[in-house]
Amino acid sequence: MTNRPLSTPRIQNIALFILLAWTSVFVLLYYYTLDLGLLVSVADSVVTNGLLAAGCVSLSNLLGYYQPKNEMILFILVLTGVLALIITLISKFALGILFPADKVYISFLTSSIWMRAIIIYVFLGWCALANILWYRLEEQSATQERLLAAETLSKEAELNKLRHQLQPHFLFNSLNSVYALTIVNPKEAGVMITKLASFLRGTLKRDDEVWVNVAEEMEYIQLYLDIEKVRFSHRLNLDIAVEEQSLGMCLPGTLLQPIVENAIKFGLYNTSAAITITIRVSVDQGLLKICVQNPFDPEMKAAGGTGFGLSAIKRRLYLLFANDNLLQAAAITDNLYRTTLKIPQTNDKNHTDR
Repeated sequence: MTNRPLSTPRIQNIALFILLAWTSVFVLLYYYTLDLGLLVSVADSVVTNGLLAAGCVSLSNLLGYYQPKNEMILFILVLTGVLALIITLISKFALGILFPADKVYISFLTSSIWMRAIIIYVFLGWCALANILWYRLEEQSATQERLLAAETLSKEAELNKLRHQLQPHFLFNSLNSVYALTIVNPKEAGVMITKLASFLRGTLKRDDEVWVNVAEEMEYIQLYLDIEKVRFSHRLNLDIAVEEQSLGMCLPGTLLQPIVENAIKFGLYNTSAAITITIRVSVDQGLLKICVQNPFDPEMKAAGGTGFGLSAIKRRLYLLFANDNLLQAAAITDNLYRTTLKIPQTNDKNHTDR
């Protein structure tokens, strides 16, 4: 344990004040109550309490290096008892040398030896308990910090995994689309490959952008929609409306694209008719609100898929905000499906999503 109580300036000041006050009390007690000389009173108090302070420092350092897991109370009783005996004997020997001719004081010193030992023992015991409490609290604090750090690293690892899984998920679907177009419309397939390359290049450039504003995200989404327009041509219509006050608000990068992809998939894959995908971006009670709406046929079986996109987004939002209700997806009529995304805003634009 590196952070010791006596290495803290505040604790040092408190300890020094207690030592000076304790020494002064004994000087006054010896001088006025026991009628010992001023020199004797000062010497006795300084020597005894100086040795007691040294014992407390030694005890604090020892407990910082070693604390038994079992029989802690017995260890403290024995340790403080040995230290109290050593301090008492050293102080008696030193004071006996300083005042060998003062028979009254020597008699007082001898008769009070056990009382001194008990007082020193109690003081050392209090010091030992205070230090043990300090070190235990420090250990708990360090353990808590390590747990929080581990949880943060685990959260960042999962977020990073989710972010990087979404890109292959989209790429796989896009390559399937290119393959289909190469058979029926090679020219359009070439256009789609060019747009896909631009889209992926933009994805790589913004890979390190954790939070992006709405304006940037909508540009990114528009590039994706251009790719889908090439694929589905006249069958895909778009109705996009973005409130001006929402343009400067932020959301986690690459979060919206899987939602739009999901709407197109379930809106178009089971029908040959033209459909309209509606995207609304607004501000709702301080939250960024994005609604993506698509038609669907409840009588027809949904197109196959892993369902990874929306579940990954929901998990990612929970890791970021600890809220399960930020992504809602449900049918609002018999043939209309809406996905609603709400993003709390944070003042920290460097919010971690890795």
